[in-house]
Amino acid sequence: MSHVSISPASELAPARYQPATKLGVTGFGFYVYLLSDAILFSALFATFAVLKTATAGGPTARDLIDLKNVGLETACLLSSSFVCGLAMQAAEARRPRELAGMLCVVFALGAGFLGLELREFAGMIAAGAGPDRSAFLSAFFALVGAHGLHITVGLIWIGLLLAHLATMGLSESYHRRLFCFSLFWHVLDVVWIAIFTFVYLMGIQP
Repeated sequence: MSHVSISPASELAPARYQPATKLGVTGFGFYVYLLSDAILFSALFATFAVLKTATAGGPTARDLIDLKNVGLETACLLSSSFVCGLAMQAAEARRPRELAGMLCVVFALGAGFLGLELREFAGMIAAGAGPDRSAFLSAFFALVGAHGLHITVGLIWIGLLLAHLATMGLSESYHRRLFCFSLFWHVLDVVWIAIFTFVYLMGIQP
C-alpha cells in the first residue's frame, strides 16, 4: 500500500488569503458609517425637494440667498479639502510638523466656513425667516444645518488629531484615525457641492 502524505491546512490554503489589516478593518467599518450618513442626507435632500415650494406666503430661496456669502463658504470648504489631501501626504512622508501645520489650516478654513454659515442663519432669523416660518425654511435649516453640524464634529476631530500627534506622534493608530478623518472631510465636501447646486444655485432660478 502506497503512503499518502497529507499537507497541513496552512500549506493547502491559497497564498492570497491574508488576514485583514487593522487599517482595512477600520476603513471598512468607517465606510459603513459613511453609507448611513449618505442615507441621512438623501432623506434630507428628498424632504427639501418636496417642501421647497411650501413657503406659506413667506420668503422664497430667491429672497434669502446671498451668493457672495455662499461662494465664500464654498471656497473655504474646497480649499480645506485640498489642504487635507496635503496633510495626508505629509503623514505618509512622516513629516509631523508639516502635518500639524496643514491640519491647523484645515481647521481655520473649516471654522471660517462654519462662521459664514452661522452668520447666514443669524441674518435669516433676524429677518423673520427662521425654521418655524414655513415648511420650506424648516427643510432648508434641517439640510444645511445637518451639514454644518458635521463640520463642527470635524473641527473637534481635528483638535483631537492635533492632541494625539503632540502626545504620541505618528503611530499606527494615528494613521488610521487620520485616514478616517480624511474620508469624512472629503465626503462633507461632496455633500456641500450637492447643497450648493441643488439648494442655492437652483434655488435662485426663476
